[in-house]
Formats: sequence, structure tokens, C-alpha cells
Amino acid sequence: MGQALNGVIPVICVTLAGLACMLAEAFRQRGERMPIGGLGLIGLAGAGSAIVLLWGRHTESFGVVVADDFGLFVQLVLVGIGILTILFSSAPIERDKLPAGEYYALLLFALAGMMLMAVATDLLVIFLALEVFSLAVYVMTGLRRHVFASTEGAFKYFLLGGFSSAFFLYGIAFTFGLVGSTHLDRVAAAVAAGSLTGNPLLLVALGLLIVGFAFKVSAVPFHMWTPDAYEGAPTIVTGFMSTAVKAAAFAAFARVFLSALEPLRGDWAPVLWVLAICTMILGSVVGVAQTSLKRMLAYSSIAHGGYLLVALIAGNDVGKASILFYLLVYAVTNLGAFAVLALVSTPETPREHLDDFKGLWQSSPVLAGVLTVFLLSLGGFPPTAGFVAKWYVFSAAISAGQYSLAIVGVLTSVISVFFYLRIVVKMYMSEGPEGAAPPQPSRTALAALAISVAILFYLGVLPARLIDLAAGSVASIF
Repeated sequence: MGQALNGVIPVICVTLAGLACMLAEAFRQRGERMPIGGLGLIGLAGAGSAIVLLWGRHTESFGVVVADDFGLFVQLVLVGIGILTILFSSAPIERDKLPAGEYYALLLFALAGMMLMAVATDLLVIFLALEVFSLAVYVMTGLRRHVFASTEGAFKYFLLGGFSSAFFLYGIAFTFGLVGSTHLDRVAAAVAAGSLTGNPLLLVALGLLIVGFAFKVSAVPFHMWTPDAYEGAPTIVTGFMSTAVKAAAFAAFARVFLSALEPLRGDWAPVLWVLAICTMILGSVVGVAQTSLKRMLAYSSIAHGGYLLVALIAGNDVGKASILFYLLVYAVTNLGAFAVLALVSTPETPREHLDDFKGLWQSSPVLAGVLTVFLLSLGGFPPTAGFVAKWYVFSAAISAGQYSLAIVGVLTSVISVFFYLRIVVKMYMSEGPEGAAPPQPSRTALAALAISVAILFYLGVLPARLIDLAAGSVASIF
């Protein structure tokens, strides 16, 4: 039994931390200040240590979970997202009057589901993990119960998420009906044997699975929930779900389609090609028209999902490695950008619209400078890691002969630069309101921002070691 638990120890650490946060909240007296977030940091530190110890061992648990290097890499990314989110969260929690115990517990339970999804090798376990983190994120989206937009966003997210889950579950059911199992190894063996070739039910199963995954990665036309949910959720929650959900979903997406369903590439690649093109174009073009920063970053997130789909479609060694590299870079960049949005806001001035950032350079030069770095990385400017991540994705597409995807990707990246630089222009070249109180971020939040910026510049200048690590990690599932 002890050996069987080894592969899920990181998930157990995060789950226990979530339970500890719930208990701390239950015993906390009204008005008492309790460092509940510290319990989450301890659990995430334990999970990170377990991941390092499991690296390279390919540990299997209960026959449906395999802690291979691919899954462990994604789990490390998720642990990093969790740590940064907690470090950024104290001030936004107080400002938005969020229940701290509920917030940290839901955050950790969501991470536990995502981490399980990254290492699951059975479609049913992937579905269960997806539901665990989805339910937690639905609730986190609506934590500002006194704000109508938050409730509306959570409700839309919940309804559309329920539909997508039904599609995904039907895809699993069709797969089981055809193969007699939901385990990815057996699905892969049945598909590779060619006994299902030409079976129309197999195409139905493929289509339903694509719908389920496309919803979670905000691919067009399954993106409708994204702008409303991102705008309605507390800003720090938006940063968390825009990065962690995408990392977990793409991990499972890659494991299912690049491993188990790889022989059917001729059937699913054209569908994903269309989704990638539409996702990159809509995310970039519609993002230009936004005046709300949260909605603009929501469409930016949609566009970045399209770039990740390009790497998935390429399917070569560079493409597979670039998925993991891009997920890490995007997580640090986008979470940092949303953290700055949360830190510069006050109850009197939420700073969620473009004009709210006029003259930020005068009132808070540090936060303005940090936000500039994150925006430049999102736009793909050197020497930030965003440039390297996009370069590897487009190189993978060209190597695979997907020239049209690479061309559309480059053009949409150029379009997206406009709305990123528009914010920079407002911060540095416009006068802010007189008498505005400068933001006062905590030392913890400033330290987390400094770490994020350092990571982006380090990976922008010296990405080779991480790319090699990502390539070795991806090789463990093929």
C-alpha cells in the first residue's frame, strides 16, 4: 500500500493543506488574524519536495496514476502557480473582503485536482480530476457574493462547464464502448492495432473529447465563458485560473492526443488546426477592442491557448517540449500581470479599465515597471521568456510543415502587441489623477514579483537548460 501511494504523495500533501486551511478557518474567532495562507505554503512546499524526490522514478499508483517526468513537470508548474498566488493574495483578500479560509482551501483543492489530472492515465480519472478542480474554481469565481458581475460570471462558467463535462463524459463512454477500457495504454493499443479504423463511433468519441478539452483551454468557439468569468472573478482568482486551469488541461490534452490517440492524428489534427486558427485570430483581434483590462487579458489568454494548440498540432520533438516551456512561461507572466492589477487596485479605485492606469509611473514606478515587463513578455519581446516561448512554438510548426499556422501565429502576435503597448503608453505618457494615493504592496508580494521578473529574464536569456528538461520530461510518455 505504501508503494502504491508514492505517485500521489504530492496530491496528498496539497489536499491535506487544504483540509488544514478549512480547520483553521473553523477555529478562527471572528476578527482574529490567522496566517492561513502559510498552511498552504507548507503543503505546497511539501508537494514540491515530493515531486523532486519522485523525479525520474516513473512511479505508478493504483494502476491509473503514473508519476512520470511529464506529469511531474506540470505538477511543479502548478505548485509554483500556487505558491505565487498565495504570496500575492493577502492584500486582495482584505480589499475584496473574501473569506480567507474558504479562499485558500478552494485554491488548494483546485490545485490537487489539477495535479491529479496531470498524472492520470485513465480517462475516468482525468474526468474526476477535472470535476474536482472545476467545482472549486466555479466557487472561487463567485466569491465576491456582493458583486453582481462575479455571480453572473460564476453562473455562466458553471452552466457552460457542466455542458462541456457532459460532452467529455460521453466521449469517454464511446471510447469505453469501442475499446472495453478507459485506460490510456489499452486505448493506445486498440488504436494502434488498427481494428477501429473507419469506425464512425471512433470519430464521434474523438469529437466529444476535443470539445471537453477545448472548453477548458478556452479554444474558439468554446471560449464564451472566458471574458465574463475573468471579469467577474476577483482579480487574483482570475490570474490563478487563467494559468493553472490551462496548464492542467493542456497536460491531459497532450497525454491523451499525443500518446494514446497519436495514430489517429490524421483525423484530429485538421480539427485542431481550425480551432487553433480561429482561437489565435479571435483572441488577438477582439482583444484590441477591449477597454477593460481583465477582458483584454481574457482574450489574450484565449490567443495564447491558440499558440499552445499550434505546438500540440506540430507534434514533433520541439513542439512537445515547447508545450511545457510555454506553459511555465505563460503561467509566470500572466499570473504576474494579474497580480499587479490586483495590487494597484483599492476599494475606491478598482483600476480595471485602461484609463485607470494613466500615470501609474508617477504614483508607483516599481509596479509600473514590473507590469511593463509582464506585458512585453506576453507580447513576445526579447529578452523576455515570452519571445523564446513563441519562437519555439513557431519553429515547431515550421519544422512540421505547418506554415499557415506559423504565419497566422506571427501575425496575431503582432496584432496583440498593440493592446499590450497601449497599456504601457497610458502608464508612462499620460497624466494620472491628482492626489491619487500610491499603492502599498506588501514585501511578500514585491518579493514574488521580483522572483517572477527574474524568471522571465533568466529564461529569456538562458532557456536551453529548461528546454532540455522539458524535452526529457515529454519523452517519458512516448
